[in-house]
Amino acid sequence: MYSAILGVSESATQEEIHSAYIALAKKYHPDSVHDESLRTVLTEKFKEINTAYNRLKETQTRN
Repeated sequence: MYSAILGVSESATQEEIHSAYIALAKKYHPDSVHDESLRTVLTEKFKEINTAYNRLKETQTRN
């Protein structure tokens, strides 16, 4: 599930996960727009991306 959010395979390396996270974080960062209604949508997407990255990072750190 978290890997799908970042668009990586479940066997992705930490480097692949990090690269996907950076690309998506730049794309969906709420400060990248001035339209308040769009900013709200981007804020939720950005939170989802951060959660997925942190969970995948934790999982790989434990293994």
